Amino acid sequence: MNLDAINNIDFEDVGSWPTPIKISSGVLLFILIVVAGWWFHNKDQQEQLEMLQAKEQELKTSFEFKQKKAANLEALQAQLEDIKQSFGDLLKRLPDKTEVAGLLVDISQQGLGAGLEFELFKPGKETQSEFYVELPIQIRVTGNYHSFGQFISGVADLPRIVTQHNIKIYRERKVDKDKSGEPKLIMESVAKTYRYIDDSEGEVEEVAAQ
Repeated sequence: MNLDAINNIDFEDVGSWPTPIKISSGVLLFILIVVAGWWFHNKDQQEQLEMLQAKEQELKTSFEFKQKKAANLEALQAQLEDIKQSFGDLLKRLPDKTEVAGLLVDISQQGLGAGLEFELFKPGKETQSEFYVELPIQIRVTGNYHSFGQFISGVADLPRIVTQHNIKIYRERKVDKDKSGEPKLIMESVAKTYRYIDDSEGEVEEVAAQ
């Protein structure tokens, strides 16, 4: 087959093509059909493969995270038990409703034992939080630095939690002296004690909220 035969091919009359050209064209068409079919068939599969690979990586990351948590499970459980124990010990240091009066007496006894003179000892209004009730106590006493320190230290050593706030120490306008000959000082503070909320109070709150 020469070049003139190829140039004179009539594309509208395929039947008149030379046999070698017919065979070559058929093979080429077959190859194009196979390639196009392969591409369209594998396109969706390729996208699915990429999605599965991304999912696989996500599952690996999740597995590694959970594996680390599982490896530390015993340590976390032990830590949780320690927290529960510490929280329980703190609750035990909070008086219940019936013990508050005795605690107020203990605070005043600490002041008297330190040689202080009380000018004001006034429990205020209770403030309720989620887990406990806070009771502020306004205190004004006269004495000297040593007795103030002894009083604050004694209150801090009480088995129940009592905190001191807004402490102010100043000298009286009228300068008197105590038994040791030192000028009398005035200390004002707000002592705060706390008690836990008992079950009956919790039930009352729930009824009130409804």
